[in-house]
Amino acid sequence: YDNAIQRFKDFPIRIELLNRYVASSKTQKILKDLEEGKIDIIIGTHKLLNSKIKYKNLGLLVVDEEQRFGVTHKEKIKEIKNDVNVLTLSATPIPRTLKMAISGLRSLPILDTPPINRYPIQTYVIEENDLLIKDAIYKEMARAGQTYILINDINEMNSLVEKINKLVPEARTICAHGKMSSTEINSIMEDFIEGQYDILICTTIIETGIDIANVNTIIILDSDNFGLSQLYQIRGRVGRSDKIAYAYLMYKPSKVLTETATKRLNSIKEFTELGSGYKIAIRDLSIRGAGDLLGSEQAGFIDAVGIDIYTKMVNEEIQKIKGEYVEEENNDDNQNSLLNINTHIDDEYTDDDNIKIEIHKLINTIESEIDLETVKSELEDRFGHLNENMEVYMLEKCLEKKLEKLNIENILQTRDRINIALPQNISDQIDGEKLFLSVYSINPKFQLSYKNKEINISLPLHNLTKNYIYYLYDLINIIYNEIN
Repeated sequence: YDNAIQRFKDFPIRIELLNRYVASSKTQKILKDLEEGKIDIIIGTHKLLNSKIKYKNLGLLVVDEEQRFGVTHKEKIKEIKNDVNVLTLSATPIPRTLKMAISGLRSLPILDTPPINRYPIQTYVIEENDLLIKDAIYKEMARAGQTYILINDINEMNSLVEKINKLVPEARTICAHGKMSSTEINSIMEDFIEGQYDILICTTIIETGIDIANVNTIIILDSDNFGLSQLYQIRGRVGRSDKIAYAYLMYKPSKVLTETATKRLNSIKEFTELGSGYKIAIRDLSIRGAGDLLGSEQAGFIDAVGIDIYTKMVNEEIQKIKGEYVEEENNDDNQNSLLNINTHIDDEYTDDDNIKIEIHKLINTIESEIDLETVKSELEDRFGHLNENMEVYMLEKCLEKKLEKLNIENILQTRDRINIALPQNISDQIDGEKLFLSVYSINPKFQLSYKNKEINISLPLHNLTKNYIYYLYDLINIIYNEIN
C-alpha cells in the first residue's frame, strides 16, 4: 500500500487499503466507495474476495503470493474472472497451478532477473547444533545485522527463548506468533524493523510479505516438517539487500528423515541461485504430483504415472477440447514408428525418480553429434560407465533428430527387418548406384530397392545393439551428406 501510494503520487488515482488493521468505521466507508466506483485501486487480503463486497466496474485482479490461496479462494477467483483480467504472481506456484501453466491451460511468463547487487543465499542443511546456532548469531551481530529463528511450535517457543538467552546473553530477543493479537504482532514487528531487537523467534508468520533488509541470517528448526515451496519462501525472507545472507535448515540429530523430507531438503540446498523459484516449483511438482486440475486436490496422482506421461495425457485432452485432431497411438509391432528401443533407466544409476526424469529430459535435448558427446560426458561424470542400453537410447535420439531433418517418417520395424523408405524428393536427388555401393560398404546384408519412385533400404534385424544403431546412423549420414 505504501509503495503504491509512493509510485502513483503524481497521478489522479485514489488508492485504499483493506485488512484487519483498518478500523471498522473506515472499512464501511471504503466498501461504500468501492460500490460507487470512487476508488481506483484497492489493496487488501483475502477479504477482497468476500461476496459481500460489491465492485462497480472491476477490470483487473492481481493475486500476489498465489501459493497462499486455497482451493475455495481460487474457485471464487474463477467466478470473478469471467469478466475480469486476472494476473497471479508467485515465486513458487503450487503443483496444480504450475501444471496448468505448463499444459497451456494458463499462460506463464517467467521473470528471473534478480535485483541489482543481490547475492545467492548460502544454504546449509545440518543437524541441530547449539554451537552452530550461537556462532551464526554472533557472526550476524558482528556486522550489525539481525536474525530470524523459526520454530513452528508455539508450545516450545518460551523454552527456545530461554535457550537463546543462555547461548547469546548479549542479544536482545523477542518472539512473535499467530496467536498474538494483530496489535501486538504489529508492535513487535515495528520494534524489530527499527532495530530494537537482534533476534526474532517466530513461527511461519514471516513466510510472506516481510521485507527487512537488515535481517540476513535465518535458522529454521525442524526444517524437515516444511514443504519445499514453503522452505523456499521462508528462506527468501533474508538476503534482501546487498549483504550475503545465510540460511541454516536444521533437523533433530536423533530423527530419521523420511524419503520425501530428504528430497525436499536436498532440493532446497541444490537450488540456491537467484530466481530459483520456478525450478523449485518444478521439483515440487515431481515430488508431490500435480493433483486434480478441476477438483479440490492440489497435489498427487502424477507419481502414479510419471511426469512425461501425465503431461502427454493432459496435452491430448486439451487438444480434444479445442477440437484438434489427436493421432491415436498404436503399439502393434508393424506400425510406422521410430525405432522400438529400451528407454528404461536402470536403478544402478539412481533409484531417485526425480533424477531419472532429469536424465530423460537431458537425453531429449540431444540434437546433434556434439550434443550426444556432451550429454554422454555429463552422465558418465555423474554416474560412471554407461551400459549399452543407455548408449543406444542416446544414439537413437540423435538419429531421430537426423531423420526429422530429412523428413523421413516412413520407417517400418518388424521382428526381423527394418525398412526405411526415402521420400520422393530425396530419392530424386540421390544417385541410386552410388548409394547402393555406400550401403553395401556399411554392411553387405543391407538391401536397396527402388519402387514407386521411392528408394527403400531394408536391414536385417536381430537386435538393436549399439553397433547396429551406428550402422543406421552412418547410413542416414550418407543420405544427409548426399542431398546437402
